[in-house]
Formats: sequence, structure tokens, C-alpha cells
Amino acid sequence: MSPHSIAFIGTGVMGRSMAGHLLQAGHALHVFNRTKAKAQPLLDAGAHWHDTAGAAAAAADFVFTIVGFPADVEETYFAPGGVLASAQRGAVLVDMTTSSPLLARRIAEAAAAQSLVALDAPVSGGDVGAREARLVIMVGGDAAAFARTKPLFELMGKNIILQGGPGAGQHCKMANQISIASIMMSWCEALTYAKKAGLDPARVIESIGGGAAASWSLNNLAPRALKGDFAPGFYVKHFLKDMRIALESAEAMQLDLPGLKQAKKLYDEVELRGWSEDGTQALLKLYAEQG
Repeated sequence: MSPHSIAFIGTGVMGRSMAGHLLQAGHALHVFNRTKAKAQPLLDAGAHWHDTAGAAAAAADFVFTIVGFPADVEETYFAPGGVLASAQRGAVLVDMTTSSPLLARRIAEAAAAQSLVALDAPVSGGDVGAREARLVIMVGGDAAAFARTKPLFELMGKNIILQGGPGAGQHCKMANQISIASIMMSWCEALTYAKKAGLDPARVIESIGGGAAASWSLNNLAPRALKGDFAPGFYVKHFLKDMRIALESAEAMQLDLPGLKQAKKLYDEVELRGWSEDGTQALLKLYAEQG
């Protein structure tokens, strides 16, 4: 694959590693992040800093974004001097933030009107998947643009599937988050039960983590939580954002999702206790309050 000029906007917990893989593959990397210090490792490795998202986009033929919330996505793309106003004609814009399917469609429509093309490509796999370049990447948008971008996706992930047109990637990510929401409750309840029964929860994971109860969250997040490690691979505040989007989308489709509603209620309690900057495994702290 010939080198590309790539803009990467958002170099936080996951974006920094994802951008790093692109840089290591020999592509010219142009970065912007609201906090410059978070981009410093990339700058030290040869990336080019820009003072705005629009300036970074103007220097690239592929523009990747992974920011916090839908409002951040909207500002990054639609603000005066933002990505849509600044990107080169023919550029591919790829939003990897978990965001609203409706917003993804708006971006795709606005991009097409300006001789650009946009993909929505949210990811799953957390900080570990980002570091190890084995993210799941769920894509919505134009098939030809997907084919052009896939070699770059393959530098960041292993499971990369075009789900459909604009917004389809975000809908797939909502399905992912709906599943995870109940899984997080399940292992927290299982380990709380095990501890109350006098068992060693870590040894319980050794048994059930290899059977029908196994999940990525049980085998990766639960051991962290048991050790008191609540550092964010994925923030509580971002998971709450995702659940809100999923509930809004479900309501628009006249779906009742009681498991998701219960998980959202519990994570609201986690946030009320001041743990929104923790990783999602902080849910175990809420269960631990039962003694």
C-alpha cells in the first residue's frame, strides 16, 4: 500500500494507539487533540501537529476522528473551519466515535454535497484492542470508500465488516453495547454471589471463564476490578453515552429493552458516586456496597 497523508483527530485512550499504528506503517500523520499533551507520544514519533481539526483535515486524503460525544462529533465536522469545511476534495472522512446513527447519516449527506465521502466506523475492543491492533471495526457507508479505506482499517483491527449504508456501523455498535450492558451486570452479580458464598472470585473466574459463561469482559475486566484496578480502558461516562443513544434508537423503533434499561440505571448510580472517569469495571464497586 502506498503511503497516504492521514489526519487523526482525537488521541485519547484509544485514538493514540490507533493513530500510532498508522504512523508506524509509514503514513504521514497529521494530528489534532484538544489536549496537546495527549498527542505528544505521536509527535515524538514523527507526527505533525495542527492547532485545529480543520487544519489537520486540510492536509490529508483520509481523515479519522474518534472523539468523546455526539456533540463533539458535530462540532468537529460542522463547525466553521471544521472537517467538512476544510477537507480536500475527494477525501474519505471516517468517524470512529461511537455516536448517533442519525448524525452519521447527516455527515455522509453533507460530505457527499462537497465531493467528499464519509464512513461511520465505531470500534470495540477497548484500550487493549487498540494497543494490539485487533479492534472490531463496524462500518457504515459507501462500499467503494470502504474498499479504499480497508487497508488502513487493517492496521488497527482484525474484524472489519461493512454493515450497510451510512449509519449502519453505528447501529451495529449499538447492538454491541446493548449486549455488553447485560454482560457487565452478569459477571458483577456472579462474582458478588461467589464472594458472599465464601469463594475466591479470582478462582471462580478460572473455572467459569473457560465455559459457557465466558465473555471478554469476564476474562479481562473482572480480574482488573478484583485487583482494584479501575483505570479506564473504556470510560463509564462514555458507556453511559452509548446506552443513552441505544435507548433513544430503540425507542424510535418502538423496542423495549429491559436489560439495557436496568444496566443504564445501575451505571447512573455509578456516575452519582463520582466514578464516571473510571473504567466500566467500576460497576463491581456498586455491587460491593452490599458487603
